Amino acid sequence: MKSDLIPSTSVLRCFEAAAKHQSYTAAAEELNVTQGAVSRQVRELEALLGVKLFRAAGRGVALTEAGKSFAARLAPDLDRLRQSVNLARAAGEGGKMLSIAVLPTFAARWLAPRLPGFQRQHPEAQLTFHSRSEPFDLISEGIDIAIQFGRGEWSGNQVAELCPEDLAAVAAPSLAARMDPFDPSSIASLPRLHLLSRRTAWPNYFLEIGAEGQQAAQGMMFDQFATMISAAIHGVGAAIVPSFLIEDELASGALAVLGRPQGPTQSYCVATPLGEFNPLAEAFKTWIIAEARRSTRARNAGLNR
Repeated sequence: MKSDLIPSTSVLRCFEAAAKHQSYTAAAEELNVTQGAVSRQVRELEALLGVKLFRAAGRGVALTEAGKSFAARLAPDLDRLRQSVNLARAAGEGGKMLSIAVLPTFAARWLAPRLPGFQRQHPEAQLTFHSRSEPFDLISEGIDIAIQFGRGEWSGNQVAELCPEDLAAVAAPSLAARMDPFDPSSIASLPRLHLLSRRTAWPNYFLEIGAEGQQAAQGMMFDQFATMISAAIHGVGAAIVPSFLIEDELASGALAVLGRPQGPTQSYCVATPLGEFNPLAEAFKTWIIAEARRSTRARNAGLNR
């Protein structure tokens, strides 16, 4: 066989199912084919690749090292293929497709509640959301628009500022009551919550308020804003978080503002592939920037009362 031949999707699906179940019989049941059909498809794939993908293991099979490597690489490719098929099907039903990558906490706490507004303006839009925490190549991953933190690593894309962090030091009211309202440095007496990717947030704020002699780095560590915010709401400790992630809690009084860190901050940005024009992506970008500006004005008005 030629080395550049690509296996058929039926062959790849058989391998995927067999790799998942470690059994040709279970794979056959999932795909509604015979066990012999699965075995033949796997042998065809092994002949094409020139490697053994499975070895006998008891009453079933087990992946070889080559099989494990191929399965790990194949899974995301098949997921993207399924997604492309679903999106094409949606487009054929009259929708316009838009693939959006977004930070998980931002999506859950800020973006999701506002999506009905975009849907009212663009009822034909078929939106697909992907969680991403780090910059990536939009074109190679088939993403139309991305919302991420900072703009320094977005080379090759058009980048527009969405909103500043607007950091706030906050705590549950029961915990905030232990702080002297006339002495900002008394915040050092409260237990503190830290984000692993923002370890310097509290030390920097302590320098601002003249409490640098305290053990600013002590406290619980979290790898997601969402979990840290939940802990703060339940009185576990004080946290420094972007205020746009806690708008509802600030409005309801579930969290009280203890201070407003003023050190250098970055902005959240929206990115689209450079040199490409997607009308729906541009419409989404225009809409979300307007929403972010409206949100920032309302939030600042509330925080500065």
